[in-house]
Amino acid sequence: MKCYICAKEGKETDAVAICIVCGMGLCMHHAIREDLDVWEGGYPVPAKKTENRLPRILCAECSAAYRKG
Repeated sequence: MKCYICAKEGKETDAVAICIVCGMGLCMHHAIREDLDVWEGGYPVPAKKTENRLPRILCAECSAAYRKG
């Protein structure tokens, strides 16, 4: 798999990760590692945020959307 962003720029770079939100293949340059909050509770709304955070890989667009929150 190749990095989607690099491919749009006309480059051929191997992907090393996939965005956990949109599934886009990302190279080391475009992959963003974020520690995301973990919520516990039931449907329909999570009850509370836990102290734990999960490391996840995101693309720039999904990372920006997550930060807007």
